[in-house]
Amino acid sequence: MIALDLEARTASQAAAVIRALGQHRYVAGRTHLVHALAFDAVSEAPFDELTEAVAWAQATLADGSIDASSRDERLYRRSTEAEVAAVVSVFWSTGGVGDTARRRLRASLDLLELPLPASEPFDPEGEQDIHPILIDAGWELLPLHSLDPERHKGAIHAFGERILYDAAAFEEETMIPPLVPLHELPAIGPNELLSALDADGALVEPLTLWVEGNATYHEYVVRGVKKVAKIDVV
Repeated sequence: MIALDLEARTASQAAAVIRALGQHRYVAGRTHLVHALAFDAVSEAPFDELTEAVAWAQATLADGSIDASSRDERLYRRSTEAEVAAVVSVFWSTGGVGDTARRRLRASLDLLELPLPASEPFDPEGEQDIHPILIDAGWELLPLHSLDPERHKGAIHAFGERILYDAAAFEEETMIPPLVPLHELPAIGPNELLSALDADGALVEPLTLWVEGNATYHEYVVRGVKKVAKIDVV
């Protein structure tokens, strides 16, 4: 996989780009898993889209059969882009509900004796050490060979010549196993939610998107995502 820069440096930009990643016409499916500790920490945030998730998280953490410090799959909720966007917008905001969420999460981690990873926020080499992963979000895109000539003409035209698109679609389809185009956010753990802001309240690293598949296809889609999110596109 390769990383594409989403150029999101603020809480509002990050939330906007996450929502936009799920709204374009090339999405075939998505899997977003958010940990109960993350939802519990944002329980005081005034977002209606978090109400059900917070209630689920609090019930899950109160379940005596679930060890909240473990890797139990029951600690994860299959979530929407709106929920993921709301969670990061809280944690990556300065003051107010952001401070409260970070304080609540840190207290929960301390109570569970879960140490913070030694790696810096958003360090791809440290992802294997993250526990717990608090947000794991990704999208599957339509394969190139299934694009509709009219509905998806933007991506097809991005290849310049039709023969180049046809060649890329054939290569993708005939790989064994067939390549599935993917978009994935970086693994977001305690450091990414607790220590991702610099002194000015911006993300220490711009949000990136890990992609699998044809570069021309992904670059076209990501340009559109950033345009919808109102992030300047050069």
